[in-house]
Amino acid sequence: MMETVILDTMDIFETAGHSSKGNQLKWRQGDIWYKADHMGYEGLAEVVVSRLLHHTSAENFVHYDPVRIQYAGQEYLGCQSRNFLLPDEELITIDRLFRLYTGRSITREMGRMTSVRERIVYLVENVIDFTGLETFGQYLTAVLELDAFFLNEDRHTNNIAVLRNAGEDKYRLCPYFDHGLSLYSDTTTDFKMERSLVECRKIVEAKPFSRDFDEQMDEAEAVYGKQLSFHFDSKVIRRELAALEGIYEEPVIRRVEEVLNQQRHKYEYLFS
Repeated sequence: MMETVILDTMDIFETAGHSSKGNQLKWRQGDIWYKADHMGYEGLAEVVVSRLLHHTSAENFVHYDPVRIQYAGQEYLGCQSRNFLLPDEELITIDRLFRLYTGRSITREMGRMTSVRERIVYLVENVIDFTGLETFGQYLTAVLELDAFFLNEDRHTNNIAVLRNAGEDKYRLCPYFDHGLSLYSDTTTDFKMERSLVECRKIVEAKPFSRDFDEQMDEAEAVYGKQLSFHFDSKVIRRELAALEGIYEEPVIRRVEEVLNQQRHKYEYLFS
């Protein structure tokens, strides 16, 4: 049975700038984060992506579970996850990191560049210089592979991050996280349920290096190599979605299943 949490006494965590589609309600209670669906079925997307990541070569990722949230007289579907920060750690977005070290906007700097590969290498080399994280290029490539497969439209520079231990001034890679605006989950504006998947595919756009998922993934792989391997089939997809039946409506479940199977055929090379 899905857990229900009452968060009436909790303050909403401000997430301004961390989504290109408005502020999602978010709370922290103890060591658990809660996020309420805002545009559609973001919670389902987070849960399904994290569960399918167990069937890939990815090792460091946030696990999400579904939850029903009661807050201020309203009830929301959403997801919950455990805090992944270690003591004395803080999450620093790439946008903030670049401003801290240069005083400039990484997005504005990349906007002056005409080549997708140039933007990727510029960001990676600066992050390595700032943090000493020599494998950041491989990490970023894996993020772009996941975003291409799961159609994550929200991976801007405030949604890519590193973790910093303030006391020791040391950095580590952030787990793969925040896949809520994937799988056409925004049913309020861009991907309404009556839209066909063909129409959705035509209008979905990637971030932050190109509007084309394949272009930015291909350019990153050309420099840093293919990173991830996927190991799930249609039966695994069906099983993971079946666990969410009765929580989300049947048309949503079927839509996500169809999208995932389409992506599985499109990106066959990742399944090796």
